[in-house]
Amino acid sequence: MPRFALLIHDHPFVHWDLLVQRGAVLRSWRLLESPDRWLSKPPAAELSAEAIGDHRLDYLDYEGPVSRERGRVAQWDHGQAEWLNEGESSIRLRLNGERLVGELTLDREASQPFWSARFFLPAVPA
Repeated sequence: MPRFALLIHDHPFVHWDLLVQRGAVLRSWRLLESPDRWLSKPPAAELSAEAIGDHRLDYLDYEGPVSRERGRVAQWDHGQAEWLNEGESSIRLRLNGERLVGELTLDREASQPFWSARFFLPAVPA
């Protein structure tokens, strides 16, 4: 099963790198706000996400300095990912991590560079 990692990265400013395995690469997005906001009570917070270049699978387990003096990364969360839907402007994933357990959606307008990232916790039975 594919995996994901969410890394806190301190260069060139503090942000979070969302990395999701798709075959032999990691599809990658830069979150400009802390994913801690996703763990608060519903409704799910909408975070801005910038698509960045694919990363190597090594980053699923890596913590430490990034080459060419690009700061350091540390794991914020990691686990398994299931691709539920993937289109040009909409992606839906099921994450089973240590912190994030639920569904993540990434949506964008075709003409816009930024994605809207929302995480939905599983419904709690009454």
